[in-house]
Amino acid sequence: MTDQFQLDAFGEALLLLAAAGRLDRLDTGHWRAVETLVESIEKRWREPDAGIWEIDDRRWAHSRLTCAAGLRRISEVAPARQGSQWQRLADQLVADTNSDCLHPDGRWQRAPDDPRIDAALLIPSIRGAIPATDPRSVATVAAVRTDLGRHGFVYRFQPGEQPLGEAEGAFLLCGFLMALADHQQGNNLAAVRWFERNRTACGPPGLFTEEFDIGQRQLRGNLPQAFVHALLFEAAHGLTDGYGPCVGSGTG
Repeated sequence: MTDQFQLDAFGEALLLLAAAGRLDRLDTGHWRAVETLVESIEKRWREPDAGIWEIDDRRWAHSRLTCAAGLRRISEVAPARQGSQWQRLADQLVADTNSDCLHPDGRWQRAPDDPRIDAALLIPSIRGAIPATDPRSVATVAAVRTDLGRHGFVYRFQPGEQPLGEAEGAFLLCGFLMALADHQQGNNLAAVRWFERNRTACGPPGLFTEEFDIGQRQLRGNLPQAFVHALLFEAAHGLTDGYGPCVGSGTG
């Protein structure tokens, strides 16, 4: 959809550029792209967007927090003056999200008008928007585990009044995110269990789809699903470190 706006994509792009920056791989053109992305976040972060799941436009908590994560990461490899400015913008996004998307239970909620938990809200602490030890991160991981986790798999969110598994399958992307989140919080055995369970949900060629029907043991959705494979590789690499978080812990 050419007219679809996904704010979180700006943050994800900054995270990729920051990874290149840590390897000293950013040239002048890349830094122009960084500045364009930061300017776009500054101008548009208050707007509703389609979010990671590409549904109705709202002020999604995940979108703002992913931008905060990208700003924090790129600030670590930026010149000091710009880095300080971008950290302040990240702080502003986190504070704004905290003001309208912090659930009474102390976890993040999907949007100001949607108090449900969403597995995408695992991403902010994994990517460094806030520390994994922050009470909001801890409460969010616990809520995803309890409310969306079933039989070692994770659903993306509760679809209205329908029971989990009725409207759609478990999202394999979310299962690998749960492995990373538990690992980051020091729950290494639980992390490996999430990883191994979701790793089994592939077809004969070893390819993953977007969803997995737990009851029918069937693959659903796009095949292959690139994001699932990317998170599989990231989790496999991250879980080799059994003594601490696999990514930075963030600040703010």
